[in-house]
Amino acid sequence: METSSELYEEVKLFRNAREREKYDNMADLYAIVNTLQQLEKAYIRDCITAADYTAACSKYLVQYKVAFKQVQCDEFPSVESFAKKFRLDCPAALERIREDRPITIKDDKGNTSKCIADIIACSITIMDALRMKMNTKDALHLTLKDLADNYNCLSIIPKDFEGKLKINNWLKTLDEMQASDELTDAQSRQFLFDVESAYADFSKLLHNQ
Repeated sequence: METSSELYEEVKLFRNAREREKYDNMADLYAIVNTLQQLEKAYIRDCITAADYTAACSKYLVQYKVAFKQVQCDEFPSVESFAKKFRLDCPAALERIREDRPITIKDDKGNTSKCIADIIACSITIMDALRMKMNTKDALHLTLKDLADNYNCLSIIPKDFEGKLKINNWLKTLDEMQASDELTDAQSRQFLFDVESAYADFSKLLHNQ
């Protein structure tokens, strides 16, 4: 007869670190798609404002792209195959992923939604890099330039938007540095603060659209 300890023995889904990462990645994707589904339902039921919905949906669509790349393989060539495998009932989320934009943003051939997504992605990338003490020009410049370009291209951002001005100033600072030059601790701290502030102001701007 099995003892109680045998009955409650933990069953491991993975045998090594690689398999554990695989299951962690699938769990992340499952959570993001499910969150998108719940967000769509909340908006339909008027449980969330259009502004809050737009900002949140834009963020989750960026996170989805990163998460799906970690899972995509022959078994899961599409997010639809992933949802079917794990019986994830998420038609609204799948539609949002296919359109690649919040329902509140008009279809302008993806220009506005792509800029919003790129600003969110670049901001998060730079903030993460600075928190990890990656403060050389070659670690930051390309992403910062992409961020500045998208701030400059997005028509809903006013010319005097403070966050955009700060980002452009930091781009000028990095332009004058050599590839291996490092920002000082004080510069890195201020840079992080300015990117965080710009990101927060950008989110507020989306809320007011």
